[in-house]
Amino acid sequence: MLNWHPDVLAVDLDGTLLRSDMLHESFWAAFSADWRTPLRAAKALKAGRSALKRELAERADIDVTTLPYDQMVIDYVKRWRAAGGRTALVTASDQGIADCIAAHLGIFDEVHGSDGIRNLKGANKAAFLAERFGSGQYAYMGDATADLPVWKDASQAVTVNISPSLRRRADALKTNVEHLHTTQTGFSSYLKAIRPHQWLKNVLVFLPALAAHDISAAAFLQSLGAFIAFSLIASSVYVTNDLLDLHADRAHPRKRERPFASGAVPIAHGGLMLLLLIGAGTGVAALLGWPFMLAMAAYFIITTAYSLSLKRRVIIDICALATLYTMRIIAGGLATGIPLSIWLLVFSIFFFFSLAAVKRQAELVDNAARGKLQATGRGYRVEDLPVVSMMSVASGYVSILVMALYINSPSVAILYSEPLFLGGVCGILFYWISRIAMLTHRGHMHDDPVVFAVRDRTSQICTFLMICFVIGGALV
Repeated sequence: MLNWHPDVLAVDLDGTLLRSDMLHESFWAAFSADWRTPLRAAKALKAGRSALKRELAERADIDVTTLPYDQMVIDYVKRWRAAGGRTALVTASDQGIADCIAAHLGIFDEVHGSDGIRNLKGANKAAFLAERFGSGQYAYMGDATADLPVWKDASQAVTVNISPSLRRRADALKTNVEHLHTTQTGFSSYLKAIRPHQWLKNVLVFLPALAAHDISAAAFLQSLGAFIAFSLIASSVYVTNDLLDLHADRAHPRKRERPFASGAVPIAHGGLMLLLLIGAGTGVAALLGWPFMLAMAAYFIITTAYSLSLKRRVIIDICALATLYTMRIIAGGLATGIPLSIWLLVFSIFFFFSLAAVKRQAELVDNAARGKLQATGRGYRVEDLPVVSMMSVASGYVSILVMALYINSPSVAILYSEPLFLGGVCGILFYWISRIAMLTHRGHMHDDPVVFAVRDRTSQICTFLMICFVIGGALV
């Protein structure tokens, strides 16, 4: 910090004190609670951005204690006050939100925000500060192009994580400029936001071709196209879900490190990522025909409904997750034109219901260990744990029963010369499902059992052995 400074330090909120944007925060928080939020936001916007911010602020339930604050900026403000200066939070965010944040941090002498009529940004903010403190009688800390008029009028400019081009423009305004670099957003954060590791679930689109023993180039390319389309659309859903789940994620010991929740990726970029992923996924899906397009549309509708409502409804959320897994298999059949076996569909429904229940069971076990009685953003309580565990194991065992019945069905002889080899698959699945249930009960399960299985050595060995039994049954 410079040795001399004016008495007042005015600090911006969005992107400066906070590694987020409260307009976007409040929109997604309100949208998570009420699907009609976009319509209400569009109506409020007709009266101006300040009116929009007031509308969203009144409808959003935001926990200011978990927001991703920039600790280096907070320390800077504290040092300013310790040196005898005054501090003011001056933001384009709504006054109500600004008041809550200031009360939580306790480092500001004054708080000024948009009031529903005047949007305290850019030239409006510069005029307000000049009127409040006197032109050239305050220092200003900001991060955006809109802050240039304020920096021009201030006696001292303090920038936070600005781009090189904006830095040159700020330096051209005056010599009394201080640049802070507190965070750095890299490509890896954006990649993490779309969760490429979750694309492993989409290999299910190859299952219809493999189950029918169709290993032709055409079937492979069609399945590959379905995999790409599903991965892109699924990533758009993951982005949407993370934006809607900001509050719940920040209350979670591991999920709070997700890119949007932690502020590593600006929330404003989430909307653009969402549109790009949907557009690219739709373009690839269009190449595979209308039946596949309709399946993708149904998948997107169900996942959106899950993010907005179904995930908070007991049992329905597990059924929805099981349905989404099974839809990948259905879509794979539509992409390749391969009829699906009823045995495959019934097995998948019970098996994926089991995995979905494991996911909820793992969350409840984690909550119990942390002393939380209610799962954040979910409809389950810790006392539901025995029932959820029972559903997981029972459904998993039923899926094994379905496979055992399939082995003894007339249709299996068409594809397998030695169907009894598939009995080995049943045995391995019985062990694997039992082991997963025990690990989850002991609190060793990853939030997503599919991701856990991919990384778990025992699960990898089980998968290899099951593949060997299937190949043996087909070729021996």
